[in-house]
Amino acid sequence: MRLKYTSILFLGSVSMFYSQNINDTISKESKIDEVSITGSRNKKRTVTNTPVPVDVIDIKQVSQSTGQIEVNQLLQFAAPSFNSNKQSGSDGADAVDPATLRGLGPDQTLLLLNGKRYHQSSLINLFGTKGRGNTGSDMNTIPIGAIKRIEVLRDGASAQYGSDAIAGVINVILNDRNQGFEGNAFYGMNLFKSPGDKDVVSERKIDGTTFDFSGNLGTKIGNNGGFGNFTVEFINKERTIRNANPDKGYSSPREKFGDAKSQNIYFFGNIELPLTDGLKFYSRQGFSQRKTNAYAWTRSADADGNIPEIYPTGFNPIEDTSITDFTFDNGLKFKVADWDVDFYNAFGSNRFTYEINNTVNATLGVRSPTSFNAGGHSLLQNTTGFNASKQFKVLQGLNIAFGSEFRYEQFEIIKGEEASYAMYDINGNIVTASTPANLLVTNPLSGDSRPGGSQGFPGYSQKVNKNRNNFAAYVDTELDITKDWMISVAGRFENYNDFGSTLNGKFATRYAITPQFAFRGSVSTGFRAPSLAQKYYSLQFTNFQGGNLVTIQLASNDSDIAQKSGISQLKQETSLNGSAGFTFNTGKFTATIDGYYIKVKDRIVLTGNFPRPDLPQEVKDEYPYIDQAQFFSNAIDTRTKGVDIILSYTENIGSGKLSATLAGNYNEMEITKVNASEKLKGKEDIYMSARERAFILASAPKTKINLNLNYKISKFNANLQLVRFDKVKLIGYSGADDYQLYGAKVTTDISFGYEFTKSFNLTIGSKNVFNRYPTLQTAHVDGNTESGGIFDPVQMGFAGRQAFARLNFKF
Repeated sequence: MRLKYTSILFLGSVSMFYSQNINDTISKESKIDEVSITGSRNKKRTVTNTPVPVDVIDIKQVSQSTGQIEVNQLLQFAAPSFNSNKQSGSDGADAVDPATLRGLGPDQTLLLLNGKRYHQSSLINLFGTKGRGNTGSDMNTIPIGAIKRIEVLRDGASAQYGSDAIAGVINVILNDRNQGFEGNAFYGMNLFKSPGDKDVVSERKIDGTTFDFSGNLGTKIGNNGGFGNFTVEFINKERTIRNANPDKGYSSPREKFGDAKSQNIYFFGNIELPLTDGLKFYSRQGFSQRKTNAYAWTRSADADGNIPEIYPTGFNPIEDTSITDFTFDNGLKFKVADWDVDFYNAFGSNRFTYEINNTVNATLGVRSPTSFNAGGHSLLQNTTGFNASKQFKVLQGLNIAFGSEFRYEQFEIIKGEEASYAMYDINGNIVTASTPANLLVTNPLSGDSRPGGSQGFPGYSQKVNKNRNNFAAYVDTELDITKDWMISVAGRFENYNDFGSTLNGKFATRYAITPQFAFRGSVSTGFRAPSLAQKYYSLQFTNFQGGNLVTIQLASNDSDIAQKSGISQLKQETSLNGSAGFTFNTGKFTATIDGYYIKVKDRIVLTGNFPRPDLPQEVKDEYPYIDQAQFFSNAIDTRTKGVDIILSYTENIGSGKLSATLAGNYNEMEITKVNASEKLKGKEDIYMSARERAFILASAPKTKINLNLNYKISKFNANLQLVRFDKVKLIGYSGADDYQLYGAKVTTDISFGYEFTKSFNLTIGSKNVFNRYPTLQTAHVDGNTESGGIFDPVQMGFAGRQAFARLNFKF
């Protein structure tokens, strides 16, 4: 089959947002002999005739016209159903943006790399973030310069791809160009200007300066169609600081609120090599390292966690994180009795470590170091499997695919140095349950006990090394009953050695009512296995709540505290997904409308913080120094309803071409049940407090609308994008009456590009050109915002306007 890439982009594609140059670009691309669209294993299936919505995003066009340099932020402003938040003061999440699809958890969207399962981050979201208690994949470990396109399947797909695909699947396709070099140089800077009457202040008028350079080389290997495509990329981004103006009477526990400083280095390779007729070897290699530097909450001069002899005016702890990520996928494609077979092994690992600087262990007094190795965590995943597919001449065509996978996962917690987590008494001994109260180190100003461990982020006190494996087998069929009607049926069995088996199925159909107008729909069951991090992660830390410092025990699911509190062992989440919609295409105008329903049972989240008086007596007796306890639990059931609409129109105007796309998502989630344990019955309002409920429901704004206009004439093009984020409501520490309301906001991005030659073009523009900020929480700058600053992390970001220039060249 010879199929041009343009057919993939034909209908319902988010890449239509940026279609000004797609046809010109793609006409220069080589033809693709085999095309597999995410959600279908039928090589004859394209976006135009899939029974479920699939968006295909042309990365080169989107990044060039919008100035986005990270995958998460690119999708955030391109796909209405995708949301990703920048964080501040959220510990590890300052380095990894939690991302969600259709408002579900970060771990309920499966990430693939060239169709193979991509490993998750070892980070579990805890503080100040959306998706708390969830793990997720870090898409920013994949450089934009290495990506050809991204396919977003907006439909439950556990029956096809396994765990984590409750909300959908994101498939990142690597570049496969086999000749030439293509480079990009990007420079951007935030131009600070306070909204309103100088409510916001910054340390600098220009900050957040960002430099990005990527180079992509394609080369032929041998004479039989083999190729190698290699990408190197370097990103350096300085921090932004946005605080309340103290001259207007505002006070805040955060002196350093804003985006973290970061530096990223990438190398990715994509190799395919025919070995003999009908036998092809492929290999994908990836390495990325990210170093970030983020400020934690300010410790004042008289705080229990400060030693005035070391920091007379208080201090701002700094969290230096290092993330090292590897990918190594290899496989063989061949034919066996007319079956197309793909045998592969996909390896991935993620290591995340913390160095806490400009800090102190207050119980060591003036003897305390000011820098600590706090340890970290790592995740390893290895998947071995095969896929086989074949076309049969049944009715108008039958495609059968089947396969199997064996996956091994390993999670580790890396223990920090002792002083990073320990609490010492006045004699320098570690505090235990039997330490007399008169030996505790106290603050002479308040009389309260000083907290132990490194301030800003406590070190990990235990070493953990856990693993598991699972076996999966699936069958996936598609039948074209007539030229207008197709059906698809899929089923998947999985067995995990740590919690058991699950069987899931999916039915989907598409019917072309007319050549331009079609109905499509699906119904499926799904599941998500509890991650190893959710089962075994534990941490004791101090946190500010309403300006007060408290000691919290985040207890692992298998811990003595969890068992004594009646927290059940984690089990799989299960889902019921349904979708129905219409597609319409006249060539110049396309429209897709898809409604969806997602019911999830036993979602794993973090419970609320149980104050000491509400814990069982045996826990209080054995753990006298814990102020609060928090647990991972299958705590809630949720129901999500929504609609995705994408309208695209192209028209020749004068000598140029106008492309317009309006896309929107309406998403409504409700928590239908709180699954409190027997020992905690009657305490559902603590088990899942109004505050925790609000964070779950705010994972996506109720509505999000994207409008993109592009006009291309000769060598010049202009791009305008507006994104409207709906209002968001969050709850503070003091109950339902203590809330933060973020009003609806519209951000505007604009860019202008000029193609000097076929090998050299320049784009200049601005993101958030009108300098829109989230609603200022001036009534809550006493620390009731989760971040401790004047904003919470919401979808639109809080860095303000950025001007940028991007230079593209190739030879």
